[in-house]
Amino acid sequence: MRRRIRAHIGDIGSIGIGALLGAAALPLLVLLVIAGPASLVGGLGLALFAGVVWTARRVAGVQRRRLARDLDREPLPPYRTGPERTAVVAGPVGRAFARLGVVAADPQTWRDFAWLLAQLPLGIGSLVVVVALWLQAIQCIAAPLLLALLPRPTGFDPVVLELTGRSAPGVWLLVPLGIASALLTPLVARWLVALQRRLGARLLGPRTRDILDARLRRVTAARTDIADASAAELRRIERDLHDGAQARFISVAMSLGVAEDVIDDNPAGAKAMLAEARADAGAALTELRSLVRGIHPPVLSDRGLNGAIQALVLGSRLPVDLDIRLERRLKPPVEAAAYFAIAESLVNAIRHSGARRVRISVEDRGQRLAMTVSDDGRGGAEPDRGTGLLGIRRRLSAFDGSLSVVSPPGGPTVLDMELPCGS
Repeated sequence: MRRRIRAHIGDIGSIGIGALLGAAALPLLVLLVIAGPASLVGGLGLALFAGVVWTARRVAGVQRRRLARDLDREPLPPYRTGPERTAVVAGPVGRAFARLGVVAADPQTWRDFAWLLAQLPLGIGSLVVVVALWLQAIQCIAAPLLLALLPRPTGFDPVVLELTGRSAPGVWLLVPLGIASALLTPLVARWLVALQRRLGARLLGPRTRDILDARLRRVTAARTDIADASAAELRRIERDLHDGAQARFISVAMSLGVAEDVIDDNPAGAKAMLAEARADAGAALTELRSLVRGIHPPVLSDRGLNGAIQALVLGSRLPVDLDIRLERRLKPPVEAAAYFAIAESLVNAIRHSGARRVRISVEDRGQRLAMTVSDDGRGGAEPDRGTGLLGIRRRLSAFDGSLSVVSPPGGPTVLDMELPCGS
């Protein structure tokens, strides 16, 4: 019951804010109409139009933030950021006119005004309907009491007494009507709030084309980052093979050659050469295993993401609190991306944060895999600097995943990561 009351109070507050936004729409729309004829008088209408658009965008921005909070999502930036056609503009006046042309040609500008035009009657009308329903409910429920307090006609008779002609049976018949109205009003309020949200999402939210364009830009950027990262990874593997395993195998070959030359004359020296070659071969194999583990850990193929993360935590120098809620195997590329993202996050916490403890949580949410790595270190991590966080972001963006970093000075640092994992 308390939860329903709190929800209804929230709906009334939302309707009240919607009514204020609708009231703000009236002067903006009037000024927009005036801006046309005024532009013929020394261009004053252009300045008026610019001011109206600026204010309208601020009002629409309030509704967008409310939608982002209520719908638990952040709408894409809906406005164009620059002219679509190249033009030669000189001086601040020319740039101002060019910018104003972009604003006027932006479809979202007129979608904002369409929302204002619709929000004006809807916002104010919603508040009037809810207030009227509650006044009706209160008067009907309190009708017998009003009749007792006002037994004779006065100059300010309530409507319910006038409608019933001060009839006692008629007054009591209004009580069930008032109770029904009180029960119905929260449903009407919830429906009106939902209607305003749908209107805002339709006119103020990003269009399907904008969403697809933004996704295409992200995919293109991710593809470029992946190509660069792949080239860098290949160079690293080549360098590690050249400087590590290849050099050791060359040393093995040389030791075997020398041992072959001296085995008849100096068996003891040849034996020492063979022992040295065996040691170099073992070291080369160790380096190859380490290199392969960096490309794709064998434990990830054998035990899945769950076991691979547990093995990763066991080898950590810092104590790690682990919470894994994953009961299924994911696709190998997704498992690899998740593993390396968590591994890089753990390495960053160990090397740079000065933390004493790290917490890792992994939760399978059906269509998405949610991962959080937090530490109690000094904080101050900047996602746009340093190769660690940039590498994590690039790795996740290749799968349309996301990385969110919260790291105030003094800590803690919290990395929230998500990966699509629907099968």
